[in-house]
Amino acid sequence: MARITRKELKSDKFALEVEHTVTFFEDHQKEIIRYGGAGLVAILLIIGYIIYSGHQHAQREDALARAIAIQEAPVGEPTPGINMNFPTADVKAQVALKTFSDIENRYPGTAEGYISEYYIGAITADQGKLAEAAGHFQSVADKADSKYASLAKYSLAQIYFAQGKDALGEKTLRDLMAHPTLYVSKDQATLTLARLLLPKNPAETRKLLDPLRSVQGTVGQAALNVLSQLPNR
Repeated sequence: MARITRKELKSDKFALEVEHTVTFFEDHQKEIIRYGGAGLVAILLIIGYIIYSGHQHAQREDALARAIAIQEAPVGEPTPGINMNFPTADVKAQVALKTFSDIENRYPGTAEGYISEYYIGAITADQGKLAEAAGHFQSVADKADSKYASLAKYSLAQIYFAQGKDALGEKTLRDLMAHPTLYVSKDQATLTLARLLLPKNPAETRKLLDPLRSVQGTVGQAALNVLSQLPNR
């Protein structure tokens, strides 16, 4: 599963491009369609960068850092040089859920609390519990500031498509396109909508991506990649 590294979390460049999101969608398209939430985890780690910037709220940040370390820990046999690993993905998910839930309950109304609930939504979505995950994402979308709310809406849109609620998913992504944030850019929302519309509405996919095909860098490459999948090119 594609992940965003801690080093990349420190870079503002990540907020400007969508390489990791695009790569994840390319590698796990079938799983995303089937489970909805599987495409969310890579995106979640964007918000982890706050742990590494500034020195305020140290106690909450430390707690969140420990929780994220659990979520990033490997599964399987112990790895030399790594202090934490889990025997199975299910065991890791249960420990992570408890840790994030403790933070959410201990620090309600804080950024760390909302981020924890966001992770809880991602984990439950990966488990195929889409309705439960949607509830967590909706809570963050309703209560958190615009940055975190945009991520929650982005995740909700993917769940809507996985549930067959295409119109609602499209509406959510178009709203994000019209109101981009540091964490969800207009290009990212556009590319995601184009990918999700591809199977049922290739004409709209082309319309969305044509303006992006000449953009330099990751965005343009991603647009061309999706365009190459369109019929009758």
